[in-house]
Amino acid sequence: MRLYKDICNTLAKVTTLEEKYIVLLLTSLIVIIVFRILKALGKKIIQKVTTGRKEFVSNQTYQVILNTLEILVFILLFDDYIKGLITLISVISAAMTIALRDFILNFFCGIYIKFKKPFKVEDRIQIEDIKGDVMSISTFSFEILEVSNKEDNGQSTGIVIHYPNSTIVSKPVKNINKGFKYIWNEMTIKVCLDCDLANNKKEIYKIVNGLDTVKSIPKKMKNLINDVNTTNRIYFNKFEPIIYTRIVDDHIELILRYLMHPKKARYIESVIWNKIYLAYKDEKINLYVKD
Repeated sequence: MRLYKDICNTLAKVTTLEEKYIVLLLTSLIVIIVFRILKALGKKIIQKVTTGRKEFVSNQTYQVILNTLEILVFILLFDDYIKGLITLISVISAAMTIALRDFILNFFCGIYIKFKKPFKVEDRIQIEDIKGDVMSISTFSFEILEVSNKEDNGQSTGIVIHYPNSTIVSKPVKNINKGFKYIWNEMTIKVCLDCDLANNKKEIYKIVNGLDTVKSIPKKMKNLINDVNTTNRIYFNKFEPIIYTRIVDDHIELILRYLMHPKKARYIESVIWNKIYLAYKDEKINLYVKD
């Protein structure tokens, strides 16, 4: 034992390492040599007393036992260092988790988008006050091509907006195309207070029901509702265009409500307004014009 300490002390001076590390290295070397000798001796003894498959099984069992004991000895030797290493790994892991939290969240939200498909490329979605068409979906983010607000009827602004995938859990995401292909749109048409209200409504109905892009939709919508109602109870009893009436000061507001494809809003409104203007010029509709 004295000799062992002297050797460790001498090596510590020669190598400039602390004595405790020299002791640890030498002890580790001795443990490795001892276990290698035990493995070799055990193998020879087993070969002498057994044969065939019994020899193979016995040798494998013996080797597993020695390997396990060797690992346990090293755990005891490096106990203090292992505790410190585990603590260090825990601290590093916690720091990396905090630093990479958004990265990890975006990754798993990307998987959710891929498999659950809350929206897909070309869908029109709305996030808070921003509305746009989905251009691309990647592992960590998605992009939308912004469209203008309702007053401008959904025309593209040409602005591409980049969102992290985690947006789907931090903010409400409205998919305008999800569930049904069509949405209800409303137009407010002002007519004179003393006009023939029934005739004005008749002319507006004639205009909107004469559009192929509008008149074919109610039947399609009914079929969609019927399909959905096999699993979910959804009740709509009016699919055709309808006009609501409201008196405001010195005029009447006719609120036209009709089904349309969300990406054709501006085109359809433009066609309807053109036809209303022509009907006004022909004195079939009495538009309210403020003096």
